[in-house]
Amino acid sequence: MAAVMLDDETLRDGLQSPSVRMPTIDQKIDILQKMDGLGIDTANIGLPGAGPHVAADAAQLACAIRDLRLRLGANCAARTTVGDITPIVEISQRTGVPIECCAFIGSSPIRQYTEGWTIDHLQRLTEEAVGFAVREGLTVMYVTEDTTRADPASLRALWTTAIRSGASRLCVADTVGHATPSGAGAVVGYARGLIAELGSDAGVDWHGHNDRGFSIASSLAALDAGATRLHGAALGIGERSGNTPMDLLLVNLVMMQRLDRDLTGLPAYCQAVSLACDVPIPANYPVVGADAFRTATGVHAAAVVKAHRKQDRALMDAVYAAVPASLVGREQEIEVGPLSGRSNVVFWLERRGLAATDEIVDRIFAAAKGANRILSHAQIQRLVDGT
Repeated sequence: MAAVMLDDETLRDGLQSPSVRMPTIDQKIDILQKMDGLGIDTANIGLPGAGPHVAADAAQLACAIRDLRLRLGANCAARTTVGDITPIVEISQRTGVPIECCAFIGSSPIRQYTEGWTIDHLQRLTEEAVGFAVREGLTVMYVTEDTTRADPASLRALWTTAIRSGASRLCVADTVGHATPSGAGAVVGYARGLIAELGSDAGVDWHGHNDRGFSIASSLAALDAGATRLHGAALGIGERSGNTPMDLLLVNLVMMQRLDRDLTGLPAYCQAVSLACDVPIPANYPVVGADAFRTATGVHAAAVVKAHRKQDRALMDAVYAAVPASLVGREQEIEVGPLSGRSNVVFWLERRGLAATDEIVDRIFAAAKGANRILSHAQIQRLVDGT
């Protein structure tokens, strides 16, 4: 299978969510380090053309990548204009850090009609801006916004102009989360076909959003169709329903053996973004949510306990879970509540080195059956102490 790269949009597209708090520069650097620890290939560090404050942060992040000797590469977003690309050139030259220019331009009939654009106008902008970036020493990923609602003729004209102007990558952008998985595969296949027809070796990116809940499935379909880099953001933050969740994309790619990564740092990456951006992680969020590897149900817990008794961590991970807790440095957790069996109580006590006498087990079990939710650890401890 072809290698797949990952581009993290947390610190650019992710911050366009109307619900997030802007991280401090120190928090952004910490998040970059955690991305690097997960083996993420590139990170978008901002849109410098948006103003001096954004440009200043992007420059500091570029310096951090350089000074901390991070392995991940940097890229910056820009509208497909010389004015937006110039600050990226300046940051790259000032810091000595190679920065990929992600030049975006609207491509769909909806955008063309709304903005009063013609294809000729968009081609002229593309030729001027991409050519300028390449002459200034930047590599260019050309992003057709709203690709998945664009017509083939428009895409052919824009992509051809971009490649002939020096773009080294094309980004298929599902800007409003419109695509189904089969549609994602179809448009990526169309891009690959055009690149081959032009005799180019340009790569193809997939940038997905989650408006219809298809972001992970569409990203995987794009990969199968020939995309070589997939985009995402931690916890799926971003405009409206958000971007493809980078954390879940990583888990799926590793479990499908499309990537070989150590994911034990994944919870810390998600927690860092949650804290910095003030985005709570729902308890039932897959893999990193508080309940992801937690059960209080008697039958389920009993099976996990039996696997534990066999001293088989892999079996314990698998008997009532699709994702192994150990993959991300977590463990299966057994709680005690109204749906629990006595084995829940015994296991809870034994795991903490406490005596599981009949008297104590009966006391806790009776309290659990009379409760309307799981007992907190403090409540169980008080029952153990008889207070």
